[in-house]
Amino acid sequence: MTTPRHARRPWLLALAAAAAGLALPPGGCATDPRDGYAFSSAVPRDATTIQVPMFVNATPEPGQEVLLTEAIIKEAQRRGWRVVQSPTAQTTLTGTLRGAELRRLSVDPTTGYVQEMGMVIAVDFDWSDNRTGKTLVSRRGFAASDTFAPQARASESIDQARLGAYGRLARDLINELHERW
Repeated sequence: MTTPRHARRPWLLALAAAAAGLALPPGGCATDPRDGYAFSSAVPRDATTIQVPMFVNATPEPGQEVLLTEAIIKEAQRRGWRVVQSPTAQTTLTGTLRGAELRRLSVDPTTGYVQEMGMVIAVDFDWSDNRTGKTLVSRRGFAASDTFAPQARASESIDQARLGAYGRLARDLINELHERW
């Protein structure tokens, strides 16, 4: 039995695949998650800068607006926007932290201690186009959550849960902006 000619030279097939990959333009995730991979930027071409002033904190816990705003800025930068803190930005994202609520998710049946809890963060936000004055996206009660285990063995702190929930909210919020553009 003879081996097919292309099977005797696997390096040739690998070289051809690499050359084909180099010929394609750089790609990334599409703006719409249902579209999967795309060969264009996920950020709208005509809106490359965003201003994110400090969110207003309407909760009784001071300082939480700083953590939330920082998470949103980092996510916007990760997704390709240039965050600037000046009115020359093409768009502005403003918002209010409305609530941070703990929810009991599971209880140990033998001890009655909480095994897992959820931290739910809710915000109101508006995304405006500074060039036209038009509100692009406006949401009330936009929420995200993260879970944590406060029990002694896992000993995850409420601060870890809060940071996780802020990160999830930032990802979901920036995804909403991309989806609505």
